[in-house]
Amino acid sequence: MTPDQTDFTEALLRPDLPHPENLIDHAGRPAGKRFDVYRNNVVLSLSEALETSFPVLQKLLGEQFFGAMAGLFVRQHPPTTPMMMYYGEEMPAFLSGFEPVQKYPYLPDIARLELAMRQSYHAADATAIDPQIIATLPADQLMAARLDIAPSLKLLRSRWPIFSIWSAQTHGTPMPEAPSGEALIITRAEFDPAPQLLPAGGATFVMALQAGEAFGQALDKATTAIPDFDLQTTLGLLIAGNAITAIKTGDA
Repeated sequence: MTPDQTDFTEALLRPDLPHPENLIDHAGRPAGKRFDVYRNNVVLSLSEALETSFPVLQKLLGEQFFGAMAGLFVRQHPPTTPMMMYYGEEMPAFLSGFEPVQKYPYLPDIARLELAMRQSYHAADATAIDPQIIATLPADQLMAARLDIAPSLKLLRSRWPIFSIWSAQTHGTPMPEAPSGEALIITRAEFDPAPQLLPAGGATFVMALQAGEAFGQALDKATTAIPDFDLQTTLGLLIAGNAITAIKTGDA
């Protein structure tokens, strides 16, 4: 008889469970020790995958603490797909309920940022428009136009300064002094995704564009929320990040 697959999977990730029944080696002997080695290797491999996926989270928590936490995460959230590039999607929710890190309430959003960077990296390719199209479009046509946004663009809003924290851990910039909220986009101008801090109102503008609203409608929403909304900087970030893939006017 072969071991029950459910029992085997559960025992693989939980060292407190007994070895699966009917588990034998090539010589017909109980394969408990071999199973223990295999179990340790699986948990270690999944923990290393989390380290690769959440480098900033690991820096903030420290290697030793992150390693121990990753072991708990792996056992609670085993992979549901063989595509490891998506492993760890439950990390923000896990951190929200993980008691030892509750004094760091920004960690779930840091995890969301790192997940979004991975999603941006694996998003479908799209060709950006020539920026001159926007520069030469008459104002009335631009206001009525709808912009297609690249699948690789990801938008995040947080109550915490997650971009500043990410930048401090990645580029050595100063850590934020005040716990103010930040919004950012992740764009993929070439091969690697990069977070970009949005000015106030920028998230409202980008979200409206992503929802298919006309340029003028998106601008109205942003300026209603933030009267001195910086359109030039926001539009510049979208263009520099190759995030605009089409402009749909009444003529095309």
